Amino acid sequence: MSEQSTDLREAVRQRYAAAAVRVTESGTSCCGPQPVEVDEHYGSTLYAADERAALPAEAVAASLGCGNPTAVAELRAGERVLDLGSGGGIDVLLSARRVGPTGKAYGLDMTDEMLALALTNAEKAGATNVEFLKGTIESIPLPANTIDVVISNCVINLSVDKPAVFAETFRVLRPGGRIGVSDVVADDTLTPEQRAERGDYVGCIAGALSFAEYRRGLEAAGFTDIEITPTHPVADAMHSALIRAVKPTDATTTAATAVAEGRGGGCGC
Repeated sequence: MSEQSTDLREAVRQRYAAAAVRVTESGTSCCGPQPVEVDEHYGSTLYAADERAALPAEAVAASLGCGNPTAVAELRAGERVLDLGSGGGIDVLLSARRVGPTGKAYGLDMTDEMLALALTNAEKAGATNVEFLKGTIESIPLPANTIDVVISNCVINLSVDKPAVFAETFRVLRPGGRIGVSDVVADDTLTPEQRAERGDYVGCIAGALSFAEYRRGLEAAGFTDIEITPTHPVADAMHSALIRAVKPTDATTTAATAVAEGRGGGCGC
């Protein structure tokens, strides 16, 4: 990993660590935990009121996403779900409720402070079918072909190696598995420089892929049935979008491995 990529990853880690600490510390006040995002384009307001009410206040307050992937992932009882960049655990806990006691929801995060907050939130929610893992979304610590659904909420745009994320997502999904992701996506007319002018990297803007780049990246990893649907603007010519795709039932990890090793098509930041 280049020095610049290392610096960007550390900046992202620091931002989310600070957010977790803020929620944890404010949770002890008389007013309860304070939301870490106030921008109308991000955060817990993108979830239905009944969903928010069913979760610990700290899980809701720590929401930093740009959408609600659990609303479009069509989760079913008994499925195994993985949330990339799970933060305070809001999407993991919502997924756990949807898949029920015969299913399981995993959360993957690289930030110790967020993992600690998520574990506390899971305990408060009484969720027994959840597991939180420490690691990066570019190197998922799960075996191949073991997950039914991968979700993520405004995290893939933060990655410094998006081809690796797509390859790893493809690898861990079982054949026939699917993704339901919320992410920031740029109009195809915007250059990387123009995206950077609209916001910084850790604010989910500068690292965003265009619609065409996102599609090419998923295709290079082996995904089919790709749908990228914008939902609301987050900056000029940049959108929160819902991304769906499927791992073919006859798939192998060959295409994904090729991308991860640099042999496949690229879709970097």
